[in-house]
Amino acid sequence: MTSLFDPIRLGDIALANRIVMAPLTRNRAPGQLPNALMREYYRQRANPATGAGLIVTEATQVSPMGQGYLDTPGIHSAEQVAAWRPITDAVHAEGGKVVVQLWHVGRISHSSLLPGGAQPVSSTSRPAKGKTFTSAGFVDCSAPRMLRTDELPGLIDDYRRAARNAIDAGFDGVEVHAANGYLIEQFLRDSINDRADAYGGSIANRARLLVEVLQAITAEIGGGRTGIRLSPITPVNDAGQDSDPAALYGHVVRQLAPMGLAFLHIIEGQTGGARDLTAKGVPAFDYAALRAAAGATPWMLNNGYTRQMALDTVASGAADAVAFGKPFIANPDLGARLRADAPWQAIDQATLYGGGAAGYTDYPTLHSAAA
Repeated sequence: MTSLFDPIRLGDIALANRIVMAPLTRNRAPGQLPNALMREYYRQRANPATGAGLIVTEATQVSPMGQGYLDTPGIHSAEQVAAWRPITDAVHAEGGKVVVQLWHVGRISHSSLLPGGAQPVSSTSRPAKGKTFTSAGFVDCSAPRMLRTDELPGLIDDYRRAARNAIDAGFDGVEVHAANGYLIEQFLRDSINDRADAYGGSIANRARLLVEVLQAITAEIGGGRTGIRLSPITPVNDAGQDSDPAALYGHVVRQLAPMGLAFLHIIEGQTGGARDLTAKGVPAFDYAALRAAAGATPWMLNNGYTRQMALDTVASGAADAVAFGKPFIANPDLGARLRADAPWQAIDQATLYGGGAAGYTDYPTLHSAAA
């Protein structure tokens, strides 16, 4: 019987176990630059004997226009590539593997964060009913402008160059962020996308940007080093439900299946919230049917997993790997705690976003607590 602690190969990436650290925005990259504090944070969680078999970094913008929150890192400049290298080196020195999550927030942004005070860009000109984090604290998202059709090739190339930068920075691969109401999902869902061009209207048109981004990235670095994150029914960031999420995301994974991706990372239910949204009027989503449509692509599940859920899910074959998000914040040795069935420490909510080492690199491990 397969175990959560067994090795696995996700595309070209060989992992020592099936425990994945999910991407977690922590807002500790002033000037969009990775730094020594971030190096220590990822290093602490990188040893597969005590931490994750694979780390997916915090969401990282593919261009200056992709930023939506204060002090999040980028991977679009030579300086950023150089700043990421000590982090990937530290992870590899611990025996771990790491991919960077490639991010464009689209309309979930504020003009104060963008070059020259520009408007955010999106599939639509309708503003998101939500807030983002700036130097002034949490503020309403700025009204976006709809991207012109002739701008989309340049946007796709931003993703391609960011993927190349990731490999140059020493990452084992990339995860494309196509979830949580950010730019790619703003194109996917008909609750947001109101375009009349080749990137709006039908399911095939709305999925076109995602498919072309993945085609560009896999042509650049290979499918075996490319993963993607999807959230079929999450309502976060003012992402209303699509009129037919089963048809939409089924189409998406069928388009991706021939690309030989390293993994599909699926958020079940609401990101950071309920796994079952039927009480909120959202029809149950058939993730097993989605997996069948994905073919042989390795399958990673995420959202609110307990130890027993994760063990059972991998043992049953319902997933190849399980991603844990917030538990890795307060438990740098989550892998050891999963193995030993040891308690999980609680998160200090006050230090989640921004700040320094407190609530970031100072959580004790089982070993340090015993000492």
